[in-house]
Amino acid sequence: MGTLTIRLPDDKHLKLKELAKTRGTSVNQLIEELSIVALADFDAQMRFQTWAAMGNVQRGLELLEKLADSARSPAL
Repeated sequence: MGTLTIRLPDDKHLKLKELAKTRGTSVNQLIEELSIVALADFDAQMRFQTWAAMGNVQRGLELLEKLADSARSPAL
């Protein structure tokens, strides 16, 4: 398991702590959950772009737009 150190402004750190507390989890677990969502989104985008490059460009763009629409909805 890797260790990641990030620097955040104090106000963002406090908000993350508050968010984690409202979800009944730690900041570490919250960041892990948020990174899972971000990585899944990235993987899906790369997969769709690959499919678009190998086939119907218009269909690939439609799928990316659908992905963008779903990303605008609250994931957590």
